[in-house]
Amino acid sequence: MSAPAGVPPLKEFSPSMRVDVLVSDWRAGLEPEISGEEKERQLYGLAWEAYQDGDYGFGLWCWHECDRLSNNLNGNIREVTRILGPGRFFGFSHRKAIASAVPIERIYRPRKGDMSTPRTDAYVLPHYQVLCVYLAKAEGGDPKAKALLEISLGELEDLRRNDAFLKHFETFRDLWNRTKNGPATPPAPSATPSAPKADSPTAQRPRRAAARKSP
Repeated sequence: MSAPAGVPPLKEFSPSMRVDVLVSDWRAGLEPEISGEEKERQLYGLAWEAYQDGDYGFGLWCWHECDRLSNNLNGNIREVTRILGPGRFFGFSHRKAIASAVPIERIYRPRKGDMSTPRTDAYVLPHYQVLCVYLAKAEGGDPKAKALLEISLGELEDLRRNDAFLKHFETFRDLWNRTKNGPATPPAPSATPSAPKADSPTAQRPRRAAARKSP
């Protein structure tokens, strides 16, 4: 498995609404006759390029997409990497950098029964990514994040059975603790490759999107 590319320097951090609009535009622009697997590769490639340009909002999207594929492929990192393309697996170094940079005060966390909608500048994150942000901020000395993390971890056991993504937070936490005083170690590929769910077309460089437009 190819090592992930270096973490790009942060230039901007687009909120979730802007990322979702642009990803939807890119998805609509893909050629309809290509396979589902190739559509995933090209769409991820466009978001990866935006992240490599320094927009960490697209890094959040790539992070979750990588974990979604991992869940669908039973944790087979080799297959995930084959679909995403060499060097595009969203490893711990990328996750750590982004989790540390998310503005915690702009994370949208709806309460039970809350009918409000997120602000346009909010970050709407899956629960496991929020836990990763809390951990990164707590390790950085933020007392509010530490308190929020402790409260959230108290609910972890009850939630684990119903949330397939929580294991990715636990992996993030384990790697964080393991690499506090040393370099990060990328996860090892699965020993037994799983059969892919779609055809396996030859990987190709995704088409670059037309001039990016703001929503």
